[in-house]
Amino acid sequence: MLETLYNYFGFVGSLLVSFLAFMFFVFWMAGVAGICSVNRSTHRQFIFFSLAIFVPVYPVLWLIADMIKQRKQLKKL
Repeated sequence: MLETLYNYFGFVGSLLVSFLAFMFFVFWMAGVAGICSVNRSTHRQFIFFSLAIFVPVYPVLWLIADMIKQRKQLKKL
């Protein structure tokens, strides 16, 4: 797989693509952890767990939205 990336993008491109994939994985894990930490009813929590697992972009978007919400709360102080 890395050889294919290298053939398509070259050294710098494959390094950049690998780094971005790693960062997406880290943000995905952080988003899943954040979604799991919120207390909700059992049915709603199951829906959020399902979204977090089966739609990989959702936890990253949730994490970004949560960061924006926290920034707004800090600006009010």
